[in-house]
Amino acid sequence: MELSWLEGGAAPGPTRDDLAAVGVLCEHVPPEADDLEPMLDRLAEARGYVTRDEVALSPDTPGLDELLAKFAREHLHDDDEVRYVVEGAGIFDIRSKDDRWIRLEVGVGDLVVLPAGLYHRFFLTEAKRIRCIRLFKDEAGWVPHYR
Repeated sequence: MELSWLEGGAAPGPTRDDLAAVGVLCEHVPPEADDLEPMLDRLAEARGYVTRDEVALSPDTPGLDELLAKFAREHLHDDDEVRYVVEGAGIFDIRSKDDRWIRLEVGVGDLVVLPAGLYHRFFLTEAKRIRCIRLFKDEAGWVPHYR
C-alpha cells in the first residue's frame, strides 16, 4: 500500500491519518493468513455488509476500456466501497479534507474501505490486472454518482 499526493511536491506526503480523516480504513492482511476469512466476516458483521462477491479485471475482460473510463470519472456511492485485493494492483484517488487528491496504490493483501459519500476514482496499474473480494450492505446501492 503506497500513499502520495497526486499533485506531488507536497511535503510531507499523506499518511493513514489523512485517510482516516475522511473515513477511509486501510489494512494489510496477506491472502495466505489464517485469519483472512474470519477478518472479513468480522468486518461484514461490524459494518453491516450482507453480501460479498469477487470481481476480476484483466486485458481479457470484455468492455474493459469502457469500464475503466467509468471508474476514472470522479464519483461517490451511497454504499461503502470495500475491496480486498487477492491478485494484481490498482489505484484509488481519494479526495482529502482540503479537496486534494490522495493517491492510494493497493496490491495483494490490501483491504480498503471507502465510506459512502466520499468522492474518488479508480485506475488499474500498467499490468491492467486485479482480482478483489467486494463486500456490500446492499448491492443495489453501489451505483456511481458522478461529480
